[in-house]
Amino acid sequence: MASSTIRKGTLAAIVGIPAAAALLTMIPREESGRTVKAEVAADGTATVTHMSGRQYLRAYLDIAGVATACDGITRGVAMGRRYTEAQCAAMLERELVAHATGVMNCTPSLWPAGRDMPRAAAVSLALNIGVPAWCGSTARRRFEAGDWRGGCAAFKLWDKARVGGVLRPVAGLTARREREAALCLKGL
Repeated sequence: MASSTIRKGTLAAIVGIPAAAALLTMIPREESGRTVKAEVAADGTATVTHMSGRQYLRAYLDIAGVATACDGITRGVAMGRRYTEAQCAAMLERELVAHATGVMNCTPSLWPAGRDMPRAAAVSLALNIGVPAWCGSTARRRFEAGDWRGGCAAFKLWDKARVGGVLRPVAGLTARREREAALCLKGL
């Protein structure tokens, strides 16, 4: 668990500083293709700075027809609305905190030190598929059974999206799951 000097409610307090830093750089790259610099202070305060790549400051419809903005944020997004960089950074951390809390609550095996990258990979997957789906997933069940490599491999099962009413593999999701599975294996 994160140090007691880290402010409660921050992403770093939930997943630890290494996992928080990984998530705050990985999610923008995964969701919008942009590069950011993320710094997480000892108290858990995060600063995310845009370095390169397109910023989606105006809401758009994603591949599944869901109103989306910033770095893949869907909750509370309204079509036609514009967001500032600061709003996007706050929305991203708020979503990561909510998803990390859910992941950590249903996956106690992720708590011990040394599981920073599986923790980050699990939160990344949950951000994309939802906490209830993560909590019912084969990946989570394998983690809880102590099968870390099998849990990481199970990320690859989540490479489909409902497009036009049909569930089908999506190349971008397949690539993302490969990257999450590789991150998950780091340090095991």
